[in-house]
Amino acid sequence: MTQKLIDLSIFLENDVISDPPGHQPKIQYINHQDSAGDVAGIFPGLTPEALPDAEGWAIEQVSLNTHNGTHLDAPYHFASTMNQGERAWTIDEVPLEWCYQPGVKLDFRHLPDGHVVSAAEVEAELARIEHQLKPLEIVLVNTRAGSRYGHDDYVSSGCGMGYEATRYLLDRGIRVTGTDGWSWDAPFVHTAQRFMETNDPSIIWEGHKAGRHTGYCHLEKLHNLEALPSTGFTVICFPCKIRAASAGWTRAVAVMNE
Repeated sequence: MTQKLIDLSIFLENDVISDPPGHQPKIQYINHQDSAGDVAGIFPGLTPEALPDAEGWAIEQVSLNTHNGTHLDAPYHFASTMNQGERAWTIDEVPLEWCYQPGVKLDFRHLPDGHVVSAAEVEAELARIEHQLKPLEIVLVNTRAGSRYGHDDYVSSGCGMGYEATRYLLDRGIRVTGTDGWSWDAPFVHTAQRFMETNDPSIIWEGHKAGRHTGYCHLEKLHNLEALPSTGFTVICFPCKIRAASAGWTRAVAVMNE
């Protein structure tokens, strides 16, 4: 038996809209010629021309926030408390066992942008794929947003998971979920329109806020979910260990036996 690895992560890159304005990553590329003087300066008497091929090293200067690229959100991102009053865990406190578990994919690509997925829709999709959730499985939500990565409308594309849909998963022992959208919730542009109509603040970030009741993590900005079956794969999504942070970048992958 061999294993197939499926990359579920987007790039960290310039010039592709994967975050709202003002929140994008910035990468400065420093090539071998650019750095030759810096390398030579470390060694008294050395000139850049004396280096092999007159080259230094290639490095990159990166400006990021912890929610750029494919990342795992900690309960602390959602609120200061979890589990109905406990201090919310930061990303360095998330159990690694949560991040290496069998995966389940829910296919919601047919739902319109801004739609808020309900518990009944989650239950119906699980019935369609004939799967009963088991504690600690990692549930991935395939939305239309995945097909819009690289396009200007990515951040506003896809459906989102509502409070009751998230609670449905958490009440069955799920502790890590994921989406190929910019957010686990419906895109803000659609929520803002609903808020103008209802003046109901409970709809804002409602899927995230389910973590106040039950602590959990979710992956955002996944990619390639359409390549996955509904079940029969393992997800690995260990986050970078950033002390006291609300999220950590991850190279999320799915492992399938062939």
